[in-house]
Amino acid sequence: MKDYKDPYFKKIISYSFKKKKFKFVVAHTLFSTFKIDMGSNLLLKTIKVDSSPERILDLGCGYGTLGVVLATLFSKAKIIMSDKDLLAIKYSGYNCRLNKVSNVEMVGGVGIENVAFESYDLIVSNIPAKIGDLAIEQEFILKPLKLLKPGGQYWFVVVSGLNRLIPKIGSRNNLNLKKVKKRKGHTVFRVANSI
Repeated sequence: MKDYKDPYFKKIISYSFKKKKFKFVVAHTLFSTFKIDMGSNLLLKTIKVDSSPERILDLGCGYGTLGVVLATLFSKAKIIMSDKDLLAIKYSGYNCRLNKVSNVEMVGGVGIENVAFESYDLIVSNIPAKIGDLAIEQEFILKPLKLLKPGGQYWFVVVSGLNRLIPKIGSRNNLNLKKVKKRKGHTVFRVANSI
């Protein structure tokens, strides 16, 4: 990768998870280009699923941290990685090839607009904090939940500033929402589809 020619290229980040080593190429303008985001790291360490999911959605995938790691852990699953930023989609593709994962598909689109044709066993997201409360509620919580298969789970992480919002969304929409883990700066939540 020393000879990397993409004009947006910034550097390569190394990451270890469950004794597996990953490398991620990152672009200058993408989220968390210094190191793997602490929220994404916490989410990966927290996710627990009872069985092997067949279809996984990484919503707001950035340069692909969550999707690439999950594609490695669940090699028989189909992973859909979606982001509104086409540069993020491009770098997710680079990182899938760099980490030799082929059970993935990258999809550009805002929210779930281009991934809503399927249902998923597992949805994951590091929810962006700066998109506004209504967009968080509609685009990153309520609409994705409609895509969960019966028994499916949606695991997401938010910055601590959103801890005021997420429980309210859960209460007013009667969600099966659980705060699973809190660390300095981030909180992981899980919503289970018990239907």
